[in-house]
Amino acid sequence: MVIGGAALALLGVVNRQTRDCDILHPELSDAIRAAAAELVAKVRREGGDLAPDRLNHGPLSLADLLPAGWKHRLQPAFSGRALTLHALARLDLLRSKLLARCDRGLDLPDCVALAPTSGELDEILPWLERQDPNPGWPVHVRDTLDDLWQRLSRGV
Repeated sequence: MVIGGAALALLGVVNRQTRDCDILHPELSDAIRAAAAELVAKVRREGGDLAPDRLNHGPLSLADLLPAGWKHRLQPAFSGRALTLHALARLDLLRSKLLARCDRGLDLPDCVALAPTSGELDEILPWLERQDPNPGWPVHVRDTLDDLWQRLSRGV
């Protein structure tokens, strides 16, 4: 299950390169890690520039934060001869990107590219407000979503 910018690229939401491919589930096997390392080495020998951790579990903790049933809401993202990737459902992918936006202040272009509706933002808001115990977090979340909505309304 791929998430992040790689998922958005595979789904055709964005048309840009991404530094890595974040895998949410399952944990990468030794065989997959070895194959990924071989690919990185090959690309680098040929003059390419792939990060050593191109395939990683950076956002693994997100699996514990998403609403129940997320594994049953996956969508196909890529199917090849030896590899099949699924992505989070649209609303769960949007949750992950909005959480990253609120938490790190990044991912604005991805949030804009997903073009959430006001109904989607309203649905995600209560979940997002519960993701940090800081007393100022809910106000920060609402301000961040308001800013995103204003940008979307202006076509930015």
